[in-house]
Amino acid sequence: MQKMAVLLSGSGRTLDNFHERIQDGSLNAEIKVVISNIKDVLGLQKAEKYGYPNFHAKGNVAINAILKDYDVNLICLAGYLKLYEPTPELQRNVLNIHPALIPAFCGDGFYGMRVHRAVKAKGVMVSGCTVHFADNRYDEGPIVVQKCVPLEYDDTPEKIAAKVFAMECIAFPEAINLVNEKGIDFFWRRVENGA
Repeated sequence: MQKMAVLLSGSGRTLDNFHERIQDGSLNAEIKVVISNIKDVLGLQKAEKYGYPNFHAKGNVAINAILKDYDVNLICLAGYLKLYEPTPELQRNVLNIHPALIPAFCGDGFYGMRVHRAVKAKGVMVSGCTVHFADNRYDEGPIVVQKCVPLEYDDTPEKIAAKVFAMECIAFPEAINLVNEKGIDFFWRRVENGA
């Protein structure tokens, strides 16, 4: 079972998804702590309602100081909009979800609606989401799960965002369960060995 810290910056929709799936038994994890870099966001209110320890912490040093008090082996970035740098012992244990199919529409500055507007502007016919381990560069760690969504010619960026988020709700729990099954090192070795 994965012992998770959830880092967020907003409404906590992904936290809702994790909580529901843990409750129904389809996500093999438990949430130990929720941390937001933005004070008084809805995500922290939801964490409080669900009974999870929750904190506001502005930067990496403050976040890591909180995490040392909790037994976590996986840090999930759930709409966390900063580059998070973990302590050395958790360097490979940070899982992120990106609202596009990496390596397209990713990197510094590509997040949220910026991604979906760029997808619309290019006129691509498929988008999706990518769950990957995070390293010290945006959207570059080993990929765990990717899911596609077909797009229509007249989809707006908002419609694309809704389709992608619906798929994120499937992909992120699936990725956590895969990490639980295969272990974190499996995914890093795939990239290091070029396999």
